[in-house]
Amino acid sequence: MWEKNQKTLKKEASFSGIGLHSGVNVDVILKPANSNSGIIFKRTDLEKNNEVVANFKNVSSAKLCTKIENDFGTSVSTIEHLMAAFYICGVDNLVVCLNGPEVPIMDGSAKDFVQIIQNCGLKTLEGKRQFIKVKKKIEFKEGDKLINITPAPNYFEVKFTLNYERSPLIKTQTNRVNFQEKNLEDIYVARTFCLYEDIEEIKSIGLAKGGSLDNAVVIQGDKVLNEGGLRSKKEFVNHKILDLAGDFMLSGARVIGSVECVHGGHALTNEFLRKIFSDKNNYDIVENESSLTNVRKILPLHKRLAVNA
Repeated sequence: MWEKNQKTLKKEASFSGIGLHSGVNVDVILKPANSNSGIIFKRTDLEKNNEVVANFKNVSSAKLCTKIENDFGTSVSTIEHLMAAFYICGVDNLVVCLNGPEVPIMDGSAKDFVQIIQNCGLKTLEGKRQFIKVKKKIEFKEGDKLINITPAPNYFEVKFTLNYERSPLIKTQTNRVNFQEKNLEDIYVARTFCLYEDIEEIKSIGLAKGGSLDNAVVIQGDKVLNEGGLRSKKEFVNHKILDLAGDFMLSGARVIGSVECVHGGHALTNEFLRKIFSDKNNYDIVENESSLTNVRKILPLHKRLAVNA
């Protein structure tokens, strides 16, 4: 995770699947990219103005998924699980070519994406990694939702509390995960979920057209309708942590800090990232976490963050 040099894939990789919300079948090709290019989504079904930089400033909607959009109206939805896989696997630079409006949901987790990346392997690039080191406690509240981050020595940690009073099965779940751990399988295999009674309402607003028991955990009362049940006792809160990691990957570099989130989601995380980067006094840029005194000027990362903003 904290290697000094940036990484990309050793070779191209491809996969296909249905979009959770659009219901559209989409083909995806992951193409290696050079240092300092970041993650770029390219809509190959469009002839021009078809690239969207994966950046928190380009988030145009955060309703039940993260959607990014460029200045020309080109958008890509449900990027969070793929971005989380990039975070977990250590991918810094990549072009994601897709011939549709949404990243395939696969099984509702990041498991398939992680396996694809691991099977492909990573290539070490000449460019040095930059890390965003939080300098002080930063907090954002919205009703009963809360998210904050505090300084940490050399790691990214997430404590998430999920409270589903409407579900006797979920109730309250809390988990704390340090992303420097070697085994994050419980996080990247955790699937998206919903209550059975909410399905019609979600579909009535034009979402979840591709949803099924193959790509989402569905809870009815105190039962899981999916064959085989849950993958772990904390699968629900673990999926929220997965989402948060994917959204934090939109920072443009890996964050060093300890996050605590209560009742959060995509919208809250995006508002929080905007608050963090609204004030340069909130963070420093370091090129190597093992030498935290090596603080770089803000300008190089700031330029990268502002692309297409």
